[in-house]
Amino acid sequence: MNMRIGLLQQQQTRLSMTQELSQAIALLQYNAQELSSFLEARALDNPLLEIVPSGQPKDRSRKKSVPRDKENDINGIASETGTTLEEHLLSQLNPARFHKDEHRLIRQVILNIDENGYFRGDINEIALNLKVTPAHAEECLHEIQQLDPPGIGARNLQECLLLQLDRIGEKVPLARVIVEGYFPEFAEKKWKKLAKDLRISLQEVQEIYDLLQKLNPRPGAAFHQERAAYLVPDVVADCINGQWSVHLVEGNLPSIGFNDEMYNSLTNSGDIQAIKFLQDKYQDYQWLTKSIRQRNETLLKVAGKIIEKQPFFFSAAKRELIPLTMKEIAESLDIHESTVSRAVREKYLGTPFGTFELKSFFSSGIGTVSESSASSAQVKKLIAAIIGHEDKRQPVSDQDIAEMLKENEGLVISRRTVAKYREQLGIGSSSKRKRF
Repeated sequence: MNMRIGLLQQQQTRLSMTQELSQAIALLQYNAQELSSFLEARALDNPLLEIVPSGQPKDRSRKKSVPRDKENDINGIASETGTTLEEHLLSQLNPARFHKDEHRLIRQVILNIDENGYFRGDINEIALNLKVTPAHAEECLHEIQQLDPPGIGARNLQECLLLQLDRIGEKVPLARVIVEGYFPEFAEKKWKKLAKDLRISLQEVQEIYDLLQKLNPRPGAAFHQERAAYLVPDVVADCINGQWSVHLVEGNLPSIGFNDEMYNSLTNSGDIQAIKFLQDKYQDYQWLTKSIRQRNETLLKVAGKIIEKQPFFFSAAKRELIPLTMKEIAESLDIHESTVSRAVREKYLGTPFGTFELKSFFSSGIGTVSESSASSAQVKKLIAAIIGHEDKRQPVSDQDIAEMLKENEGLVISRRTVAKYREQLGIGSSSKRKRF
C-alpha cells in the first residue's frame, strides 16, 4: 500500500450561515414590537440610520389599556378606587386599638400577603426582626384573618377554605371535618374511601364539594387584577365585494431613514478610515431596508394564502377551520416550511370579526372513514359537546368518546388523542367529572 503525506486541494459546496442570513431570519420572526426595538438598537450603532417614529409611542406595548366593565369587577374595588389590598385591610382596623409597635407589626404581616391573598412570610422571622414574640406575631396574623375579604391571610388553600367556612351562617360541621382532616383525599376525589371512613353517603360528600366550589380560592385577586387588554394586529384582512385582501397595519412600525447630510459630509472629508466606516454602515442600511421589505412581503403572502386555504372560516358564519399545515402553505408559496413558521410566530391577523393569532389557523387533520378529514379544532368541539351532554353520574370515558366519534362522526381517533385534546380543553378525566 502506497501511503504518502502531502497537501491536497478539494472543492466543496457548503451552505454557510452568515451573520446577514442569521439576522434576516431573526427579522422575519420578529413581531412589530420586537422589530421596533431591534431597529432602535441598530440606530444607536449606525449613525447613518434614522428611525422616523410612527404614530404610536416608542414604548408602546402590544397590550393596550381599555375601560373595564364594572360588572366584571368584583365590587369594583381595584378599578373604581385604585385601593390596594394593604389599604383595604388597614381601613378595617381601629387605630385606637393598637399602639405604635403593633401598627408596625400589622403592616409587616400585611406586606407578606401576596396578590392572591395568601400569607407567604415567616412568622418567626417577622417576630425576630420586630423584636416581638412569635405568639404575638401569630395573634396579629389571626387578627388580619378576621378581616374582609373572607379567607385573607391564609397560609394555604386548606386554611383559606376553613376561614371562609367560619363566616358561613349555616352550620357546616361536616365540611370543616373533611377540609381539616381529609383534605388530600377529598381533593383527589377518593370519595368512596372518605365516605367509608366518615360513615357518610357519597351524596353528602358531593354536597360538601358543591359548597366549597362557591368559596373563593383567591380572596386577594380582586385587588390585583390587570386591566383588560387588546392585541394590535400585524396584518389586517378586509373583504371588498367578496374579495379578501391583506395589508400591514399602518403606523405599527417606525420608518427607516438615511442621514444624507452626515454621509456626504464625511465622504468629502478625505478621511480613508471614515469613508470605510461609512461604506460599512451604508451596506448595513441597505441590508436592513431589503430585509424588512422581504419580511413584510413574506408576511403578507403567508397571511393571504391562509385566507385562501380557510374559505369556510372567512366566508361562513360558523367560522370553522379545516385541516391546514404549514407545509401546505410553504408548498403553495414555494418557500421552506420553517419560513412559514417564523412568519406567523407571535403575529396576529385583524379581521372584521375579531383578531386571531396566525398560528391558530393551522391544525392537524384527523382521519375519517371516508376520504375527507377533520381539523383538531373541530374534534375538540365535538369532544367538548359530548362531555357537556353526558350524565355526570356516569361520565363517558376517553375510550367511549373515541368510539362515539367513530360511530357518529366517522372520525378515526385513538383514546390517547381524546385524552390529549380533553386535557388541552382543561376538562378533567371521567373520574374527576363524576357526581354522586
